[in-house]
Amino acid sequence: MTRPLLALLAAACLVPVGVRAVATTIVPTSDAQVIETLPAAAGRREDREARRHLAQWPGDAAIAADFARRQLQRAREQGDPRFAGQALAVLSHWSDGATAPPDVLLLQATLQQFLHRFDDAAATLDVLLKREPRQAQAWLTLATVRRVQGRYAESDTACAGVQASGQPLHAAACRAENAALRGRVVQARATLAGLLGSPRLDPRTRAWLLTTLAELEMRAGESAGADRAYRGALAAAPDDYARLSYADFLIGLGRHDEALETLRPMTRTDAVVLRLAIAGARAGAPAAAADAREMRERIAAANLRPDAQVAHAREQAMFALWIERDPARALALARTNVQAQREPLDLLLLAQAARAAGDAPARREAAEVVAGQGLRDVRIDALR
Repeated sequence: MTRPLLALLAAACLVPVGVRAVATTIVPTSDAQVIETLPAAAGRREDREARRHLAQWPGDAAIAADFARRQLQRAREQGDPRFAGQALAVLSHWSDGATAPPDVLLLQATLQQFLHRFDDAAATLDVLLKREPRQAQAWLTLATVRRVQGRYAESDTACAGVQASGQPLHAAACRAENAALRGRVVQARATLAGLLGSPRLDPRTRAWLLTTLAELEMRAGESAGADRAYRGALAAAPDDYARLSYADFLIGLGRHDEALETLRPMTRTDAVVLRLAIAGARAGAPAAAADAREMRERIAAANLRPDAQVAHAREQAMFALWIERDPARALALARTNVQAQREPLDLLLLAQAARAAGDAPARREAAEVVAGQGLRDVRIDALR
């Protein structure tokens, strides 16, 4: 069994707000001064060879897809959306979905989702699925995209497509996650427990299912169960998405030192630096001020791009609320964020910002969005 695509896509939703950069201009004082060390991947021979090859034969789908996959992996590992943009640029040769190779369409959709272009991703997947209605990975990707958008009924339809494509375990987990988001916790918990008892379950699939279970328990207010599931997931197959989700869980419980320990081994993407700053400030960690300063510089650099506050408003809202202590700005950013993505964390952030701002109409607005979507989350309920 291949690695569950759902876990990969969930991780892609945590797109960082920008690459590491400083907000001010640096003037070198000597020829030997190093201003920035570029990622080693930029000079890899395989990339140079691929670029040369594609310059001559831009229609070589196999070479283009391999290059795009490498760039997507780097984007995820380093938290740098420029790699994803480079991958999409290479794949733009296939602009006609009716004739593009299926693998190229799936890659385009995955990259669009990584860049928070969710409607574009869904449209690309629709084209692919009209051509290949039994493409399980495409259905699973679509289920995730619609879930991120808070469109649970459409996600259910995609889960049914996963089932029809011959992937019953993934389909059952897909349906269970949607059921749990709607508050059908007992049913979803039982389904996930049954799947976890499947024979010959590979470690990555086990980790994915346990992370899904952990988030279910977290939303249900079952902290002990969530903790066990998170620890089990990280023991089975450590995954950056699970680590970040566990860190958020620990921060929410006030276990800030444990959150810092969970975060420290991770690559310092923007999502990681943000949480280091939040947990560090609350724990009184020596590095907290430096982490906050670095995050502030990252945001300033990211905001030089016109789409930054649309695509990455979640992280900026969290920083404004928990580090800058500016609830009005956090509320504005949280509102912008939920226009694009409506995962539980996004709606929780909107409710937290509305409450911190003392804005009664905004609190009612947040409650209406949650109710209209059908989400059930005890953390959000407690803020009403």
